[in-house]
Amino acid sequence: MGKLVYFYCFPELLRVIRSFKPDILHAHYASSYGLIGFLTFFKPFVVSVWGSDVYDFPKLSPFHKLLIKLCLKRADKILSTSETMARETKLYTKKAIEITPFGIDLKEFKSKPQKSVFEAGDIVVGTVKTMSEKYGIKYLVKAFAKVKDRHPELPLKLLLVGGGEQSEEIYELISKLGLKDIAVMIGAVPYNQVSNYHNMMTVSVFVSVSDSESFGVSVIEASACEKPVIVSNVGGLPEVVEDGVTGIVVPSKDIESIANTIEKLVMNNKLREKMGKAGRKRVEMLYNWYDNVEQMIGIYKSILAYSCKKDIESL
Repeated sequence: MGKLVYFYCFPELLRVIRSFKPDILHAHYASSYGLIGFLTFFKPFVVSVWGSDVYDFPKLSPFHKLLIKLCLKRADKILSTSETMARETKLYTKKAIEITPFGIDLKEFKSKPQKSVFEAGDIVVGTVKTMSEKYGIKYLVKAFAKVKDRHPELPLKLLLVGGGEQSEEIYELISKLGLKDIAVMIGAVPYNQVSNYHNMMTVSVFVSVSDSESFGVSVIEASACEKPVIVSNVGGLPEVVEDGVTGIVVPSKDIESIANTIEKLVMNNKLREKMGKAGRKRVEMLYNWYDNVEQMIGIYKSILAYSCKKDIESL
């Protein structure tokens, strides 16, 4: 029922289209903006899928599945940030899907000296994610506790950056596991401060549990800051990590495996440095924001060129 609010905005969208006269209508998120976008009958129409709109929404009922199919059928171009999400989208369309990864500003996200909330010499394990069930924060906390129990002599610290509905539950888990004195929870932070917290970490962990984790922006942010990363094998996370080179892929919800991998990186400084530098190079090659923007502009130009050709042929 929450989707009805988008249809409430439909008359305003039509008004804006008439006054603005866009060359392209590009809807992000097929199950909301995409629905009112395809109802405008505007051409050319581009749809970017984001995650839950193709992983979860179509499975709610045959009607929801039909809505997604109709939206994608109307689209002149369908875009996805990852190969795995493109495969999921192909369940509802026979059209080609182009991969358009997110990019990050490599001038902002880089290894740099940072005043930390920890002491020099501390080994900081952490993540920058919303405190939500789908992101598996509790599995990170439990795995970290295991590593701390195995190595009480090490100056291990836990850093969690991000707000969310699970914040209180995570805090209670930290207390229950006896980690209060070595764990720091930072709420949501402004985007211009995110790179600072990435640079406070020694090992960055992203162990989401949902396939609707379609990409992994925080992962490439950490890699750009030359941090070795640990990711779970769900959604698009394995695509942004070269397993064994820029980071390590672990089974989702497997606390023992997560703990063993954290331990491996904590105990091997040379491996951390090697993976961090390899991660930076990979991000420079694949996820430079400026390159990704140029790719999107190129897509727009090709759509307009094709549209113009069709118009001429119809004369």
